[in-house]
Amino acid sequence: MRNIFDSHCHYSDERFDEDREEILASMPGKGIAGLLHAGSDLETSRFGVEYSGKYPFMYTSVGIHPEVVENLPSDYIRQLEDMAKSSKKVVAIGEIGLDYHYENFNRELQMEVFENQLILAQRLGLPVIIHSRDATEDCMKLLRKYTPRGVMHCFSGSAETAREVLALGMYISFTGVVTFKNAKKAVEAVAAVPDDRLLLETDCPYMAPEPFRGKRCDSTMIPYIAAKIGEIKGKTADEVLVMCKENTCRLFNIDILD
Repeated sequence: MRNIFDSHCHYSDERFDEDREEILASMPGKGIAGLLHAGSDLETSRFGVEYSGKYPFMYTSVGIHPEVVENLPSDYIRQLEDMAKSSKKVVAIGEIGLDYHYENFNRELQMEVFENQLILAQRLGLPVIIHSRDATEDCMKLLRKYTPRGVMHCFSGSAETAREVLALGMYISFTGVVTFKNAKKAVEAVAAVPDDRLLLETDCPYMAPEPFRGKRCDSTMIPYIAAKIGEIKGKTADEVLVMCKENTCRLFNIDILD
């Protein structure tokens, strides 16, 4: 298949340490039109800037994930801004957001860091990539305040929450979870998202779709997600791939020649 655009992946992850260069170099030959590496801290953001400069089909975001807001340097916003301005391949601020899954997470600090990055994205005119887990109310509160362009990545909420996100003008992205047998909520959410607001992602190395569940994921598995979404939407996998590539390019202002 062609026209595969993985809108959210983590090739900086240590699980790719042994074969990272080989995997990335092979992507164009496997139908990958583009991939967007998601920064999750200062180090992985720098990785994204470096590697997106090496591979023409690779783009990146820079940002601080809510799980790593502790012990940030006082100038973290300046560092993110410098990285964002250093390369045209930096197309978003993310992944940023809130994660209340574990009780020991500092919710107040998460809110502060999230809000600071929303302000940064607004100042730079860049879309955002949002992570939200068990924090819907607080996350939506800040999104309503700043109304950024962007995407709710790895969406796991209800169709009702999806409609709230869509009402803000945002996009919604789905992973291999939608292929799981017990993914009723994800299937309902996909059905609620208009065709022009839908993105595909792996969140690799996590979230491998069936029949690879539990294994290391990579961008070549996107067609399995596209096939399942095609079933829900009444489209072929190829049609979903083309549609979602166009959506990704529109959101992140990426110009890919066919």
